[in-house]
Amino acid sequence: MKGYIFDLDGVLVDTAKYHYRAWKTIAQEFGFELTPAHNEQLKGIGREVSLHKILQWAGKTLPKNEFQALALRKNELYLQYIAHIDSSELLVGVADFLHSLKNKGKKIALGSASKNARLVLERTGILPLFDAIVDGTMVTQAKPNPEVFLKAAELLQLPPAQCCVFEDAPAGVQAAKAAGMRVIGVGEEQVLCAADEVIPNFSSFVLHNS
Repeated sequence: MKGYIFDLDGVLVDTAKYHYRAWKTIAQEFGFELTPAHNEQLKGIGREVSLHKILQWAGKTLPKNEFQALALRKNELYLQYIAHIDSSELLVGVADFLHSLKNKGKKIALGSASKNARLVLERTGILPLFDAIVDGTMVTQAKPNPEVFLKAAELLQLPPAQCCVFEDAPAGVQAAKAAGMRVIGVGEEQVLCAADEVIPNFSSFVLHNS
């Protein structure tokens, strides 16, 4: 593998909890209790798709202008929650692993649905390690569509078969497989069983090929 593509929330940084907190606040406003099980289905997908799912679960419909306003307010809540994040939000082993990739001359990209990805990378101090960033402002199709990963490979100037993706969500694993890439799940094996390999975190992960 010459290129390594990372999802953001739940893979590199511990900011998934802030998305959940923001969505939970939004859902409570129309009397719906968003559970951790619901939240698992929101991982790896964009803001608008997430809101559609929540409204469907709650049995609610909204006019387009109210829908857009609610999606925007969710983002404002999220930005408030991450206003003071720093490198302490990086998940275990992430910084060391990214530096080891750079030392081996590997290319590194981000492939995330988040529209605030660059901000999070900057505040956690790892932005300079990335050769390419593809976020929610650059794609039109949400995971499990492979667009985000194919675009990342294109920016790295590598064929998909030479790229490895790290994902914590089933939709992201599906997207990586659809892109023709190797995919390593970060998290629980029973959730990410479709991945080529599953690791709990980066603390003990070693590249099989140098």
